[in-house]
Amino acid sequence: MNAMVTARLRALSRAELLLFGRNRSAVLTALLMPLVLPITVRPAIDQFDLKEKGLNIGTLTLTAAIGFSFLFAVYSSLVGAFVARREELVLKRLRTGELSDAEILTGTALPALCLGLAQALLLAVGCTVLLDAGTPEAPYLTLLGLVLGLLLSAVLAALTAAVTRTTESAQITAAPLVLVSMMGSGIAVPADVLPHRVAAVCELLPLSPAVRLVRAGWTGELSAYQALGTVLTALAWTVVAVFAVRRWFRWEPRR
Repeated sequence: MNAMVTARLRALSRAELLLFGRNRSAVLTALLMPLVLPITVRPAIDQFDLKEKGLNIGTLTLTAAIGFSFLFAVYSSLVGAFVARREELVLKRLRTGELSDAEILTGTALPALCLGLAQALLLAVGCTVLLDAGTPEAPYLTLLGLVLGLLLSAVLAALTAAVTRTTESAQITAAPLVLVSMMGSGIAVPADVLPHRVAAVCELLPLSPAVRLVRAGWTGELSAYQALGTVLTALAWTVVAVFAVRRWFRWEPRR
């Protein structure tokens, strides 16, 4: 990446950060939901026999918190941001300048991605210290899962924005992926407690590979073969989502 591209991305992300900071509801959702929701789902998790399945509350809370960060700090907030910038003709004006399409989308997403990354790191430290989550057995898997989860969340947000007509409807169009991921990707409900056939299907959901890698980094539960398959699934979703965004993302207001 040359200096000119870096400078353009820095300027665009700085402007996007200022706009994001003015939206109080978006800020509160992005900052508080990943912190509050793991606490609300803990009573449900406590009902399962975690020791029998080799799990502990610290690891599950950590996984849930980072998963919620994918969904709210990055995905949900970016759906609203992409739609708002499109409807306000910001994206259309940016395309008339030197910025490429990829740079526009990347610069718009950078503040949310940085927030999600910082949030995930703080949550990891907090759960390790306060909930005795232990130290990661394979930290590289957690880091890989975090990167893939953040990237895919941003791309899926751009894809969801393509079918979202107004900023007011952004929460509605984002809700299906949020709910499905919460219940099936091992965020609110551990995949281990699902029926085997259901769990096998849920492993193919978009964010399931990233969440699985995050948890496996702490537990060391994946073999090299399983980890490779999980990474390939995440990469396949990313490639498909990027292709779909390039094909169907809308740069002008929907009428």
